[in-house]
Amino acid sequence: MQVFLIRHPQPLIDLGICYGRLDVDCVDPHPVAAQIRPQLPEGTPVFSSPLQRARRLAEAIHHEVEFDARLAEIHFGEWEGQPWDSIDRALLDAWANDILRFTPPGGEPVARLQARVVDFVSSLRERNLPRVALVTHAGVIRTLLAHFRQLSYPEWTKLKIDFGSVTLLEIEPSV
Repeated sequence: MQVFLIRHPQPLIDLGICYGRLDVDCVDPHPVAAQIRPQLPEGTPVFSSPLQRARRLAEAIHHEVEFDARLAEIHFGEWEGQPWDSIDRALLDAWANDILRFTPPGGEPVARLQARVVDFVSSLRERNLPRVALVTHAGVIRTLLAHFRQLSYPEWTKLKIDFGSVTLLEIEPSV
């Protein structure tokens, strides 16, 4: 199965602010959609995070979109909307030292994010779709690539996933 991993456009939020599940809008998605549409084979179904920065791009790409909360970005809990430099340094260090299992206060660990997005892709594999487009977030894309390409922690955390980018992931169909 071909999985076109599409990151949402630039969000309308100040630089240096922690946002994950925070539902912020984005720049005009139509120019980004115009660049992405030709990269998707005809008839590719589009699935999207329900967060508006992804939802708006998905709807600009295709008139029929299926939304699934499992494609939402990581939930940073109490950190959401806070400047990164105002978050307790000891907590940030604890997160950096155990990025998969550390849970931000009131949030979710990266391992839970990865489990829910892998579960979503597994449900698509069971439908035997030849290709899909997922409009989502950098954390979702990184954890999917880490899982299906078996990347090490240093490899997947350093992946550069630009706003409005498309990354092709090829995975074996479900048996």
